[in-house]
Amino acid sequence: MTKISLPFNSPLLTKDFVYGVATASFQIEGGYEHRLPCIWDTFCSTAGKIADNSHGHIACDHYNNWQQDIDLIESLGVDAYRLSISWPRVMTQDGKLNPVGVKFYTDILDELKRKNIKAFVTLYHWDLPQHLEDEGGWLNRKTAYAFEQYVELITNAFGTRVYSYATLNEPFCSAFLGYEIGIHAPGLVGKQYGKKAAHHLLLAHGLAMNVLNKTSPNTQNGIVLNFTPAYPLTDNQQDIDSAKYADDYLNQWYMKPIMDGKYPDIINQLPSDHLPDIHPGDMELISQSVDYLGINFYTRQVYKAHPTDIYEPIAPTGPLTDMGWEIYPQSFTDLLVSLNKTYTLPPIYITENGAAMPDTYNNGEVNDLDRLSYYNTHLNAVHNAVEQGVTIHGYFAWSLMDNFEWAEGYLKRFGIVYIDYKTQQRTIKNSGLAYKELISKR
Repeated sequence: MTKISLPFNSPLLTKDFVYGVATASFQIEGGYEHRLPCIWDTFCSTAGKIADNSHGHIACDHYNNWQQDIDLIESLGVDAYRLSISWPRVMTQDGKLNPVGVKFYTDILDELKRKNIKAFVTLYHWDLPQHLEDEGGWLNRKTAYAFEQYVELITNAFGTRVYSYATLNEPFCSAFLGYEIGIHAPGLVGKQYGKKAAHHLLLAHGLAMNVLNKTSPNTQNGIVLNFTPAYPLTDNQQDIDSAKYADDYLNQWYMKPIMDGKYPDIINQLPSDHLPDIHPGDMELISQSVDYLGINFYTRQVYKAHPTDIYEPIAPTGPLTDMGWEIYPQSFTDLLVSLNKTYTLPPIYITENGAAMPDTYNNGEVNDLDRLSYYNTHLNAVHNAVEQGVTIHGYFAWSLMDNFEWAEGYLKRFGIVYIDYKTQQRTIKNSGLAYKELISKR
């Protein structure tokens, strides 16, 4: 079998470097009848929103198969499991804990602890309760305070079971994809919405960090941001400027407030109706220190100047994943080194990295050499960043298993474990076996 090959003296091969796998609640759990509706349920039921017209009612049926899945995680030899909590599963509509939903997660966390697998818990991975969206969702400042209340209740309930908390996963996706271009739930379209939603998400992060410092001071507490590095098409100054604007608008808009307590300077170029509603004290709350930064990375984007929209993304060429994303591992190193030069960073975890590939299941195995190659080159890209001075404490493969891939439904497979959705049978792909072998040889 092909292996993942790192330099023999790589910092990624020390025993204290954390290797893990990651999932998200709506993408794998199912168990729809045991929770409140969320914005993704509504989005899925809207014609034309999901590529295969599917939904998350069953997904990988992790709600009923979680014990088998935790055994599967253990079999891979990983140090950690990154999972998210379904807000509508653990909270009732009147703002109290749902004991059935809480027990689902405490049972999982207890089992992970028994198996000595660190629990990295994400408190919000996009599945906002629908009743909160009905009141404005992330366009309503009150939602940040509802999140604060949920975080206080659930972290108290979890006690000492958790190793690390992330407040939010990828607020860019929630704000830009969900409230500005409308390709994710709740499907709003308008530049007047995106930055307002983003600010309330970041406010929610700040409020939640305050809570975590009180209810769970001994855990590693931070946030997970996704980055798609922006490259200019040419060395023409207009292309360079357009790529810089895109980077500020799409990437640094979520990073700079947390690290520096302010939005990028392009805020001064935005029309007044696009601006977030910033209250006194907001930026101080958002920029309080975090124990770590989670970074999700998949691809880069090339831009050229556009006469009215400022920047225009260029269709990728070269090797692509099944999502149509360019495979360009050098940009992973570039990103990590650039962030380290720009900001005073806390320790970093790579909280998601992986690739959707057109897998085929043959005779009980999935020989996904293309995904294995992706992992190999990207782990080496992380190694190169560490060699250049970036402090990185761990790496999580996305994803543990094939799952509901948001607007793509079940058409795209990111897992290192293959899911037969008819039988719910799990099969570790060759990439998963190679990942297991890498971890075992540290």
